[in-house]
Amino acid sequence: MLDEPRSGRLAAWGNALLAGLVSPDEAAQRIAEDDAVHRVRGLPGEPGPVGLTLALGRLRTLGATGLRVALPVPGHPLGLSGPAEFNARAMEAEEAVLASGAALGLVPEVWESGPEDAAVPREDVRVEVVWHCLPVRDAPPADVPSLGEAERELAEALREATEVLSRLDVAGSGPVAQAALEAYRARAEAGRQVLAPGYPPRAVRVLELAQRVGALIDIARGADGDGREHGGAVSASEMAARAEALRPVERTARRAQVAAYNAYVEEAERRRG
Repeated sequence: MLDEPRSGRLAAWGNALLAGLVSPDEAAQRIAEDDAVHRVRGLPGEPGPVGLTLALGRLRTLGATGLRVALPVPGHPLGLSGPAEFNARAMEAEEAVLASGAALGLVPEVWESGPEDAAVPREDVRVEVVWHCLPVRDAPPADVPSLGEAERELAEALREATEVLSRLDVAGSGPVAQAALEAYRARAEAGRQVLAPGYPPRAVRVLELAQRVGALIDIARGADGDGREHGGAVSASEMAARAEALRPVERTARRAQVAAYNAYVEEAERRRG
């Protein structure tokens, strides 16, 4: 949960572009970040895939007034509004972007090429992203809280995650878990720009807290990936117990992420009445 979803970057910087707060080139660069290239396939009026700058401009001409994020998982269609085909694609990708006013949605498909050795640095892996554009239903997104609700829920979730860590005797000493926490701290100390220009400070605060809860979830799950922690193996039953205890906390963190990314559109709609 520490990784920023590509849908979050697309929505945040796409909203900043739609508001005229950043240039098309800056928005495209911020969205792609370390990926080699992003293309959008299936845009109305475009016979083939196009780059991000053209795609965002096309969405504007098609009536898009803002971009929302969905972060669904099986059993929880968070941020989705239908129809079934779009929901299924988004569920498989576990993320999507919905263009308000245009009745269109974008689902990423990620392609990686390069050495398969896990020891190879990520910068040596070429990542290409194709966003598939599909019709969406113009309806309220599922289960998205307000920023205020998300902030209150997160405060409780942070306490619950801390209690789970203590109850399960998890201190995060595994190397992968520790590296994840250190990466989170380093990003926070570097004062990275969590959201694009135009977002309210409360949205930034909620997203940062959601990422902090995500760091604790990764540690509590035992992020080593091989079931080993503190010099001993974690049994399948223990791992299942952790997953069950953390499920509501993880759900809250995902809801908060969506609320933060969608805050720009929610605020704009309130101003329009």
